[in-house]
Amino acid sequence: MACKIHRKIALRRKLQILRTLTKSKSEKKSSIVTDTSLYINKLKLQVEAIKKECQRLINQIHEVRVENVGGGFLAVRVRCKKGEQIMGSILEMFEELNLNVVQASITCKNFFGMEAIVEADIDAAVLNKAIFDLVRMQTQNST
Repeated sequence: MACKIHRKIALRRKLQILRTLTKSKSEKKSSIVTDTSLYINKLKLQVEAIKKECQRLINQIHEVRVENVGGGFLAVRVRCKKGEQIMGSILEMFEELNLNVVQASITCKNFFGMEAIVEADIDAAVLNKAIFDLVRMQTQNST
């Protein structure tokens, strides 16, 4: 008998929590469950919308910045949508331009990112344009 009362109290407590979370105005158990189901579906739709927006923003990232840091060194920073050949293409370009990569850091989690220090006797603006054009071409080809 006491076990049945404890279960009933626990059920009421859980239903009250659901009412609070879903902002349900109903007192009936079936209505609270229905409101909860609708609330969960609404949250799923919001998560999907956020994922799509995040992917859209990642696809629009095209940041290339090359700065002269002195002593014949350039700081290179690239952020863009992930592509199959992007890192290899950038490194091939560095090799073709006789750039010596002194230090590099690369990430490929949600987007491609690279920060590098290169030793070069090339103008920063020329390298910036060359990398930007390469990134744009690579990301358009992978779409």
